Amino acid sequence: MKKIIFLLTFITLFASCKSDKKEEVKLEAKTTVYYLIRHAEKDRSTPDKDPGLTEKGIERANNWTKILNDKEIDLVFSTDYKRTQQTASPFASAHKLKILNYDPKHLYNDEFKAKTKGKTVLIVGHSNTTPAFVNTILGSQKYNKIDDKDNGKMFIVSIINDSVLVKIEDYN
Repeated sequence: MKKIIFLLTFITLFASCKSDKKEEVKLEAKTTVYYLIRHAEKDRSTPDKDPGLTEKGIERANNWTKILNDKEIDLVFSTDYKRTQQTASPFASAHKLKILNYDPKHLYNDEFKAKTKGKTVLIVGHSNTTPAFVNTILGSQKYNKIDDKDNGKMFIVSIINDSVLVKIEDYN
């Protein structure tokens, strides 16, 4: 009888330990990481409202590809302007990713959150939309417009559950 009670106790303990491990896996948080950059240097010599990049801008766009190469980016987003598309293009091409457009008037909406949850994402924007995007994620107005001559700032936003961490790197 003592052997049966011992055996039943052992099986119960073993079974409960096994179910705890399954529960731990379910509770494991997925991290979402956003790399937000402003477009590279645009051509200011043209009256065109949608100018492309200068030679220096093309060089910077290629440099972003090198900087971001090991980040295991899943998705690339850009506004629908030549300068942002041309900034995103070298990275997207090198990693066989499609550039997805986003509307800067509707930053970080539910559809965007669902599409990017648990992923690593590159977002190419503008001097005003890039910090605005970060502020929208944070839910507060922490970052101001990027200086017009600054094309080398990168915001890295990491989200784990409800915790948001922002890091800024400068590549000027």
